[in-house]
Amino acid sequence: MGSGDVDIAPVAALMGEPARAAVLTALVDGRALAASTLAAEAQVAPSTLSAHLARLVDGGLVSVEASGRHRYFRLARPEVADAVEALARLAPCRPVRSLRQGTHAEAIRRARTCYDHLAGRLGVALLDALVAGNVLGVEEGSAGNPDPVLGAGRSLRYVVTDRGRARLVELGLQLDESGRRPLTRYCVDWSEQRPHLAGALGAALLARSVELGWVLRRERRVVRVTDVGRAAFERELGVDPGAFS
Repeated sequence: MGSGDVDIAPVAALMGEPARAAVLTALVDGRALAASTLAAEAQVAPSTLSAHLARLVDGGLVSVEASGRHRYFRLARPEVADAVEALARLAPCRPVRSLRQGTHAEAIRRARTCYDHLAGRLGVALLDALVAGNVLGVEEGSAGNPDPVLGAGRSLRYVVTDRGRARLVELGLQLDESGRRPLTRYCVDWSEQRPHLAGALGAALLARSVELGWVLRRERRVVRVTDVGRAAFERELGVDPGAFS
């Protein structure tokens, strides 16, 4: 017999436990982290976290890599990050009870990573600037071909223009369209409720920004834009400087 309808309950149960949800959130920036780091993020004992990690690995949400005597964990595939980001758009925000929490909450809304691309106000402003500068064109879809994120009648498709291709090459980006990953796609940003750029191009832009010293990756997904980056994002890509404040 063939396959039936999808069964989301097992995945939802894996993601719904607080400690495992904290692990997935910590890993959503695409990096591999040690179990000790994840235990601190989840605020549980290492022995307790070990059982949670085993369940996440068995469920296909997290993969494990060995390095000598140590083991490091990362999200198994980009779709897991997509699911976490989608849940974040529905979830209530935790109350802020300290200056440290408030500072982090503001920083993560200003600029963060979503798996391997930029998100937050910076990520949204970057996509807006790429469209305004004709680096990316926007193709409207039809209600008969609904967008997987926005739904029927609200389909968007971002494509690299000829001008944009030349501009991106000038910035040192190699546009490889031979892989299985789409060159351009988007996520709806959970804090801004608007699209930010994902896909191979989104990942390449983040990697190049780090390489050029425009941004620095901090702990817990936070990205800090450097003084060099503030000037470069505005000068090279036309990003609104208000995105950095």
